[in-house]
Formats: sequence, C-alpha cells, structure tokens
Amino acid sequence: MVDSGEGVRWGIVGTGGIARAFAKDLALLPDAVVGAVGSRSSEGADSFAAFLEESTGTRVADAHRHASYDALVSDDAVDAVYVATPHPGHADAARLALEAGKAVLVEKPFTLNAAEAQELVDLARSRGQFLMEAMWTRFLPHMGRVREILASGSLGDVVTVTADHGQWFEEDASHRLFAPELGGGALLDLGIYPVSFASFVLGTPSRVTARSSEAFTGVDANTSILLEHAGGASALVSTTLSAATANVAAVNGTEARIEIDRTWYTPTSFRVTSRDGEVLERYDQPHEGHGLRHQAAEVGRCLASGAPESELLPLDETVAIMRTLDEVRSQIGLVYPQER
Repeated sequence: MVDSGEGVRWGIVGTGGIARAFAKDLALLPDAVVGAVGSRSSEGADSFAAFLEESTGTRVADAHRHASYDALVSDDAVDAVYVATPHPGHADAARLALEAGKAVLVEKPFTLNAAEAQELVDLARSRGQFLMEAMWTRFLPHMGRVREILASGSLGDVVTVTADHGQWFEEDASHRLFAPELGGGALLDLGIYPVSFASFVLGTPSRVTARSSEAFTGVDANTSILLEHAGGASALVSTTLSAATANVAAVNGTEARIEIDRTWYTPTSFRVTSRDGEVLERYDQPHEGHGLRHQAAEVGRCLASGAPESELLPLDETVAIMRTLDEVRSQIGLVYPQER
C-alpha cells in the first residue's frame, strides 16, 4: 500500500530517452511524482533532474539525485522503481529494487531471456512484492476497448492476427539497436510489441517458426515470425530496423475484424468491420501526452488495492512472452555476448 500524500513516488533507474519520456508523461498523473533519480554518475543524475524541472516543473532535491542504482533503490522517498536501463541491465537493477523492498516496473523487454525473467518473478513472489513489465501498449485506452471487444465474442472465432513494427535506423555500430552487447537488434526492441500483441489476443503459441536476416553487426535486422496455436488460430508478425513500415495491426475473426491504424502500439484509432464490410464501430478518441503514464497508473491502482501483480499483464504471461522470444532467437541464431 502507498500512503504518501503525493501518491506513488517513483524512482527512475537510468536516464536515457525512454526514462525521460516516462517522467514527462508521468507529470500528467495527479497521483504520481518522480521522487528520485539514479544514474551511473552524479552528472547523469543532475542532467536528468534538470530536464525534469525544465520540462514538467518537477524538482528533484539534491539529496534524491543518486550516482548509483544502489543508492536510488535505498531512497526512502521512493515507493516504486522504474527500470529504464539498456536491456542487459534490467535483471540486475530490478533485483536490486526488489531486494530493497520496492515495487518495480521493468521496461520491455523484461529481461534478456526467460531464465532471467523467471528468476525475477520468483523473487518478487517470494517477497510478496509488486513487479510488472512496462509493455506500455497493453495499458493504452484503445487497447482497453479492444480487450472489451475480444471479451464480448462479437468477432466470432479469431482466426488470424497480424502486426508489424518497423523503423528505419541509420547504420551506426555505436547505436544501441546495432550493439550486441546492449541486447540490440529488431526483435527485442521492436519485435516484442507485435509478439506481445499476439499473446494479448491469442495467448501462448504451441509452435513458433522464425526467419531473419542480419544487420552488419550480427544482430537481427529483419525478423518474421509465425505463431501457431492449438485451436488453429495463428499470428503473423514482423519487425525490422531497416524500414519504416506501415505499423498497423489486425485481429480477424469469423464474424468481424479489428483494424488498428498507424501507429498501432501508440494511442491511435481503430475500426471494427463486419464480414460483409459494414463498419460496426469506430474508435478515435483524443489523447494527451505520449501514453507511458497509463502503465504507471496501473502500478498505482495495483498498489492501492494490494494486488500482487497486474491482471492486465500477469507475470506468467511476461515469462511466456520471453520464452517465445527465446525460441525465435534460437531459430535465427541470435545469441548475446552475456549469454555465451
């Protein structure tokens, strides 16, 4: 339970782009505040604090600007920790926070692999502490409506799911998406979105088939995945860091389909169309901000109610998604230096 008059006081581990986007969007929540920041240097912490004050008006006191992650997770001004380090640092930082008694939100991908993910889940459950993957798409308003439509059965039997996530990045060996030592490649950074979406709709696949091509550094540049399910449904998902793709998604049922517009994993619009082509519903609601705050709101809701984990993204599903990604990496031969 959180009893601070400020609501949930967040400590942010890591000061990169996603941490800044999260902190900026967090300012739109009335019951959440950044209480502390942690970097690997005092300069990094001060720079992040300066950005936060300039962009949102939130001031982090000098005493809560930390030059180490250990100091951040030990700060009494922190109720929940958001882990926003590069992928290989997720498991260690989350473990530190859990052992310090904090609730933890871990940026996707949750960890590098399923073994690390299961270790964190086991630790959180053994200590009775809250833990969740920061797959922010799962908590967006339009996905909430998609969830309701799926639960209603109005689509009939879902037959196929399609989704892609492609962005163009200039070839640069120093960029984290091309760096093997940082868990680079399209799959873990971009491909996890459509894989998670397929899990959201269809659950865990019974068979995974993947094909890929390499970037110049050896990480995956383009990966396509077929996810087959015991009931006969399937998902076809793809990801690339070599092209700006349509970035749309669809859920196709025997009675109707949902078509989610560009960019499907961000706050956007969709329509439900019958088998005969009639538009049954249009969803196009205004949205303020980036959308990252909705996952923080879910953490706050769970902490206030005493829920051990989120029912919208259960920990067992997060581990299952990591197992799917492990299987894809096994098939395409993507092994990171830390795993050798």
